[in-house]
Amino acid sequence: MVQPLLSVLLLGMVPVWGSNAGAKPIASLLPVSPPAIRAESHLLLLQEAQAKVSASGMLVMDLESGQQLLGRLVDERRPIASLTKLMTALIIVEHHSMDEWVTIPVAAAEIGGNRAYLEAGQHYRVGDLLSALLILSANDAAVTLALYHSGSVESFVDAMNVRTQELGMSNTSYANPTGFDDPVQYSTPRDLAWLTMFAFREPEIHRRMGMRGTTIVSREGVSTTLTHTHALLHADTPVVAGKTGTTDGAGQCLLSVLSEQGRSMLVILLHSSQRYTDMRVLLDALAS
Repeated sequence: MVQPLLSVLLLGMVPVWGSNAGAKPIASLLPVSPPAIRAESHLLLLQEAQAKVSASGMLVMDLESGQQLLGRLVDERRPIASLTKLMTALIIVEHHSMDEWVTIPVAAAEIGGNRAYLEAGQHYRVGDLLSALLILSANDAAVTLALYHSGSVESFVDAMNVRTQELGMSNTSYANPTGFDDPVQYSTPRDLAWLTMFAFREPEIHRRMGMRGTTIVSREGVSTTLTHTHALLHADTPVVAGKTGTTDGAGQCLLSVLSEQGRSMLVILLHSSQRYTDMRVLLDALAS
């Protein structure tokens, strides 16, 4: 019933390093807490809750120990919509200072979908664009950061896929930094859980995913208010951080980090038809 992901990683059954000579296993960089042992009755309640969840792919994990408490088709590849932006953010924080100034390119200002309506030619700090990316899930911020880092979206996608392999995410592939549907853009609940555990080591990512909102200001003085897209961050729930995503192919996707009974829990829902109803069902079971 309980599948300890990190114990598998640490035993070397999953490759978690890249092709660079001398690279250390990524798992060796993560602290591992003792497993959060659950009573058999509690695990049964979680399983009963799982039956009520509409998401075709789901995973509930103790973030500190890596224990998987619930799972549904955790290794099946699916579109992931804007959960893609977690990898986009990771590439940026690993290579850039938050104080660097970036010019909004025309290609970003013209992108469709969810956006912050950043004007071409305006200048924002990397940290502000990261906020727009993770709080508002802004596609214009994603494209701006990709072009700033790599010069082209194609080169940035190459960097995303290299990092994916380095992290041992063997069931993940990226085709763009935004999350738009594409036949070769997909991941799994297990891979996304692993990515979240690693990305949360970065304070700039962790903090922004838990912010209900903020205001960013361009060097030219244009103010933009950002409100987090995760509705349960704005309600009285244990959810303390998260990321949303929605496309025709992916359905409703939701990544939620919650503080429950003194532990940090991760819930990933893919291809849900009612993601917040699903989350409340799981929250009720976890609080039992």
